[in-house]
Amino acid sequence: MDYNKLHLDNILKDMEKDNNQAYLLTQFTNIEYISDYKPTSFAFCIIKDNPIIYASKMDMEIANRDSSIEVKEYEKFETMISEIKEEGIKNLAIEPSLAYSTYEKFKDDFKIESKTYVDKQRMIKSPSEIKNIEKATEIAQTAFRQLDVSSRSETEDVLAFDLVRLMIENGASKESFDTILVSGSNTSLPHAVPQHKKLETPILVDWGAKYNGYCSDNTRTIVYTEKEHEIFDIVRESHDKAIKSIKPGLKCCEIDNVSRDIIKEYGYGDQFIHSTGHSLGLDIHETPGFSFRDDTIIEKGMVITVEPGIYLEEEFGVRLEDTVVIENNARIIGDLPLI
Repeated sequence: MDYNKLHLDNILKDMEKDNNQAYLLTQFTNIEYISDYKPTSFAFCIIKDNPIIYASKMDMEIANRDSSIEVKEYEKFETMISEIKEEGIKNLAIEPSLAYSTYEKFKDDFKIESKTYVDKQRMIKSPSEIKNIEKATEIAQTAFRQLDVSSRSETEDVLAFDLVRLMIENGASKESFDTILVSGSNTSLPHAVPQHKKLETPILVDWGAKYNGYCSDNTRTIVYTEKEHEIFDIVRESHDKAIKSIKPGLKCCEIDNVSRDIIKEYGYGDQFIHSTGHSLGLDIHETPGFSFRDDTIIEKGMVITVEPGIYLEEEFGVRLEDTVVIENNARIIGDLPLI
């Protein structure tokens, strides 16, 4: 199946409903998603009946090689805008992430509306996308198994570096986000940065690999003391029951409620300080997510993380995360035990 054409056709149908004649993309992964060309400099993709990508001169070789959409060398804004207007286009949709400085270049010539047409398509992963995420997860989990954290003889930053190196040695193009490998009281910070210090307890590792452009994401917390085990067991119950509750037709916020309510029952509701999960794909954070704010209906083909956590300020934190693909229920990607 030609997924690029399918996605373009679906976007054009959504545009027609909103009476938008063209849709401007500048976000690299959105352009890659619908054309297979990932810009390295800058690019303007105009989705319309005859879509076109204006690529920078330095990108023309790679764009001509990879893009399923016609490519033209970018000259200047005035030329691009003139060519769009010559087609009679007056209503222009833009990505919400479009830089304001770029918006200013278009606002006087078009009626502009912010739309998430590509995000809507990216919610449902194709079989090949799921295979890439599965491979990225396999690479990341293999690297984690090869990492020696049990001796606690190395520093956080060195071990984080070693984990990235192992992922690359196992086939990753790079890490899918800055690896978090922290210990002791730093684990109470959800986005802590590895320090040049010997490992304390507990040890929290949040890591992912990138393969063929697609991300993976896992978190494991290694606990030692009685209190750490107590918190771990609560987070594990929240993690497991949330995953078991996932099925098509429910709202994403309902899964967040399942996960959050368990932690609340144990008296730690105020210490669960982020959403239960997020989608991933070409980007590490995509939509929808398991959040109390997100009433998106869960559908087959979505790929979403489940990552409840409890964070005791200045003491320690525990987070457990797996990525699931939605089938008749939720199937965990990978086979790494929680402990």
